[in-house]
Amino acid sequence: MKIILTHEVSGLGAAGDVVDVKDGYARNYLIPRKFAIRWTKGGEKDVEQIRRARKIHEIQTIEQANQVKAQLEGVKVRLAVRAGDAGRLFGSVTQADIASAIKAAGGPEVDKRRIEVGSPIKTLGAHETSVRLHPEVDAKVNLEVVAA
Repeated sequence: MKIILTHEVSGLGAAGDVVDVKDGYARNYLIPRKFAIRWTKGGEKDVEQIRRARKIHEIQTIEQANQVKAQLEGVKVRLAVRAGDAGRLFGSVTQADIASAIKAAGGPEVDKRRIEVGSPIKTLGAHETSVRLHPEVDAKVNLEVVAA
């Protein structure tokens, strides 16, 4: 099935890209979550609009990405969450939680969709996450999860 991505999907493409995926993946995952729309001849007009909007919001050059990377890696991020006695969290830390913690710690505003967490964070302590700033630049963010 041919679709138009409306958001960046890791391993598939960026917003505005026209990609061909399996029918079930598009029908059951991408389209219901508003990550993509079905491709139509009229939809080609939407592609250009999506690409223009993406250019406004994304980091344009590698130099800008490196500056933001230096800011991110210099910030000490602490996130207070509810936890049990054994240090296990009630739930897990989400990308939105991490983005708001970065902003609260004095770092730059980061889009939650660009934050990559390897495995779900469900324990207290130090964790490392990655922020995809540019196709060629990733920033490592050290996150300290503490009990609230």
